[in-house]
Amino acid sequence: CDTTMKREDCVYTSCYCEENVWKLCEFVREQQTAPLEELSVVFISNDNRTVPLWKQKSGCGDQPVIWDYHVILLQASLESDTQVYDLDSELSFPCSLELYASQALRSDHSLRPMYHRKFRVIPAEIFLMNFASDRSHMRNPDGTWKMPPPPYPPIRTAESQMNLETFINMNPAVGWGQVFSLNHFLQRYTRKSSSSKSLINGHLAEQQ
Repeated sequence: CDTTMKREDCVYTSCYCEENVWKLCEFVREQQTAPLEELSVVFISNDNRTVPLWKQKSGCGDQPVIWDYHVILLQASLESDTQVYDLDSELSFPCSLELYASQALRSDHSLRPMYHRKFRVIPAEIFLMNFASDRSHMRNPDGTWKMPPPPYPPIRTAESQMNLETFINMNPAVGWGQVFSLNHFLQRYTRKSSSSKSLINGHLAEQQ
């Protein structure tokens, strides 16, 4: 997960962002390209399963994509700004959290409450140990795939074959990690929280 890592070197399957990030964490652990303790997996969702993100490859122009959930990887170290790894983003890979906040997350202020984002942040090591998905959420009622699955076997643990819902759920009392609002997430993970707020507010002012 260092600056030499390229997007094209990553395992990627469209519409399986949670598995893409799991594979990214696995790569970092095996290749030791960064200290695993610097990495956190971030599930973005809300109770309505309607979270807008901009600068997504599947977007159209400057219109946001409305996901039911999305997953990104954070690298936070004391020596440098927090970096975001989003394999579905048009932004650089990685990019600073400040840039991601201003371009991809933007602000909740101009959004209706049903679109306000929440962020479940899980240490990468905890995610690798506990995440499991049988991909059943990607099947139609007749058993066909909504989108083709990854070529490797489903990710599972000794305890579970499917617990994806636990990670998407934004109830702080459920599951692993911590749940944040957008503002609290940025305050926690940007080194210059005041700068990031001005970026967001500046962009909001431009839109208005």
